[in-house]
Amino acid sequence: MDFPTMGDLADKWLEVHARVPNGFMKGRPFTQSDWQFWCTANFYRVRVGAEFVHPDDATDENPVLLNQAFVYRRAQVVAPQKTGKGPWTAAIVALEAVGPSVFAGWAEGGEVYRCSDFGCPCGWGEKSHRVPAFVYQDGEPMGMRHPSPLIQLTANSEEQVKNVYRPLSAMIRQGPLSELLLIREGFIRIVGESGDDEADRIDVVSSSARSRLGNPISFAVQDESGTYTTTNKMVEVAETQRRSAAGMGGRSLETTNAWNPVENSTAQRTFEAKSDDVFKFFRQPPAHLSYKNKRERRQIHEHVYKGSPWVDLNSIEAEAAELMQSDAAQAERFFGNRLVAGDGQWMDMPKWATKAAKRDLPFGAKVCLGFDGSDNDDFTGIRLETLDYYQFTPTYGAANRRTLWEPKAWGGRIPKDEVRAAVEEICAKYNVVRAYLDPQFWETEIDEWASKYGDKVFVKWPTNRITSMWASLERFQGDVYDKDARFRHDDDDQVKIHVANAVIRARGLDPATEKRRYFLGKLTDHQKFDYAMSSVLAHEAVCDAIAGGALEEEPDEYVYF
Repeated sequence: MDFPTMGDLADKWLEVHARVPNGFMKGRPFTQSDWQFWCTANFYRVRVGAEFVHPDDATDENPVLLNQAFVYRRAQVVAPQKTGKGPWTAAIVALEAVGPSVFAGWAEGGEVYRCSDFGCPCGWGEKSHRVPAFVYQDGEPMGMRHPSPLIQLTANSEEQVKNVYRPLSAMIRQGPLSELLLIREGFIRIVGESGDDEADRIDVVSSSARSRLGNPISFAVQDESGTYTTTNKMVEVAETQRRSAAGMGGRSLETTNAWNPVENSTAQRTFEAKSDDVFKFFRQPPAHLSYKNKRERRQIHEHVYKGSPWVDLNSIEAEAAELMQSDAAQAERFFGNRLVAGDGQWMDMPKWATKAAKRDLPFGAKVCLGFDGSDNDDFTGIRLETLDYYQFTPTYGAANRRTLWEPKAWGGRIPKDEVRAAVEEICAKYNVVRAYLDPQFWETEIDEWASKYGDKVFVKWPTNRITSMWASLERFQGDVYDKDARFRHDDDDQVKIHVANAVIRARGLDPATEKRRYFLGKLTDHQKFDYAMSSVLAHEAVCDAIAGGALEEEPDEYVYF
């Protein structure tokens, strides 16, 4: 690894202590596949410059570093069914319970990790052990056992918890973990370094078993977080657990299949959050491959199941093909590892992804602007597009903020002064030849911009005109879908979410074409699509500007004396 991590130590510790929980390999040493090791290495990635405080020297003002020693406070792993999330998660739970999960300083080189130093009688680290000792290299982060672990395994139902609890129990019964982890009725007791400590344990939490919420935990597993919603109250459970862990320097790990974007699950909230201290592993298949095409579906499965050699892709194909007949979206989420909302989605997101191509623009470049605004509920966004059809989100101010504003990030209301400043900077940096702006809530500001920059440039474009809006949506979608069209975009992650959220709301037939007209809507209130509207308006402005002669060279002006 090219970054400091306790992942190599964790990998060897798991090989010595954990066992393959089932199948023909049952009872053999647990070895991580490539994706499992990558996630472990990142989860135990140590901050450069982290300072170790020896437990004997620790005080309230200068404590031993727990979660703050690591780059990532928590992690999310999104993978299709049967990739091995359950056994890997069980192995990480064992590590957090009785293995080297706490940062113990930086090695000078030559130090040896000995299990006997941490109350484990297996003998690893001694010359007589079958597995060679782990010898630290110079500058490598060292690890030690947590002094008082309290761990919670979480899922929407007790049956779901068994995805982790069952392989963990099998690992314990089959190897040296049985000396340290004692399986009891409904929980697992963790034997402390002194051989005691009744309080150290691994508990189960579900929607029907929530009594232990609020306990000061050291680690939490949130399995299938894509099923945690406000309706089943599991979002509240997950957030309560994370608060309980934060107070004790604890950490958490989410695992899940791809979720349904309609449900606004904990998994979706984690994935869309902008926190830098959350590690996310989500191996998505190439965007151009269609899950409906059998040959391409096989390529998708080969991509997302890479590193899980125990998976029979023929069996996966059989299950996926059968499920496709009744619920194609669910099949694509479960086995194709894609975020698919289901019928009614306006944009084919794999086709949207094929148009991603970031580029830089020179000062003074000709652009058109699309603006969709709100006041205090929906979002406000500005998108720009060049006259050769490259669309992007500009930035403004010293902090290079993107021109995408979410009310909750600004005290519950759209910051109009920020938007004004952004428009002013955009007009100073680029040559804005046309701007289409939805006037609702922004009539006065648009009038001001039109007065300053020209009423032929800043134009009110109401998005509630069904016929005009439908034509613009059709043109935009057509230029995205046409593989020969020159339209490209910057792959802005927030815009991508909004484009994916937009669903079709049908209206009457167009009398000229007899095609069904529509406009865009959202399935649920949290699924905002305002940035998609900004994108459509920017593209419409470009097409109209070109039709109006914007590509023509401006004649040189001469003054004769």
